[in-house]
Amino acid sequence: MLVALSLIAMAQDVKIAAAANLQSVIKPLAAEFKKQTGITVTAIHGASGKLTAQSMNGAPYDIFLSADVAFTQTLYNKGYSINKPMVYALGSLILCSQRPFDTKRWKKWLTDKSTQKIAIANPSTAPYGKAAIQVLKADALLTTLKPRLVYGESIAQVNTYITTGVVSVGFTTEALIRDPQLKTKLYWLKMDNNNYSPIKQAMVLLKAGKNKAGAQKFYEFLLSPAAKRIFKQYGYQVK
Repeated sequence: MLVALSLIAMAQDVKIAAAANLQSVIKPLAAEFKKQTGITVTAIHGASGKLTAQSMNGAPYDIFLSADVAFTQTLYNKGYSINKPMVYALGSLILCSQRPFDTKRWKKWLTDKSTQKIAIANPSTAPYGKAAIQVLKADALLTTLKPRLVYGESIAQVNTYITTGVVSVGFTTEALIRDPQLKTKLYWLKMDNNNYSPIKQAMVLLKAGKNKAGAQKFYEFLLSPAAKRIFKQYGYQVK
């Protein structure tokens, strides 16, 4: 009987593709979900654009959690998902560094010669990189700072650049500084969200998860009060 129950649980295990900015928050979400259901969630992280391409090329993901509603809309329009995109949270962009800086004079600090390398995620595949470009344009800094920009494949790579001190500063997700596992002291400033398009993080249930009860349960769990409390702890806005 125990063997049979174990096999049933394994059959329900859920495989998700999750945007790189979710790397820290997925762990407590998956832990709470397993506590409630006994079902294990396995996450593959990457830039939303790359995960979209993988989903269209047959990667066996049950659910896709994107950092940009546009990527999930593409999957829905092309028939790779079984439902329309659902926005589960709004992300926020921060400027973050190992070096102390005057938050009231951050623009001057960015243009100072001592600030040589500025990390952003690839704006063509990572929504937080796209938002960073919008902020630099809004503040008339893009032309001046373009030679100093260092592009990360995903927001996770930008976070590595920041926490290892490879760059002077980077544009990243607020979830980085909310992560209890963060060991590096960081200085940060939330960017004015009027200067970039809302980072609407959305999800879809993919065809591989169509007949998996575990996938449906996790999808519904992500919209539950318990999941919303966890998202808030990591700096995301939820309704």
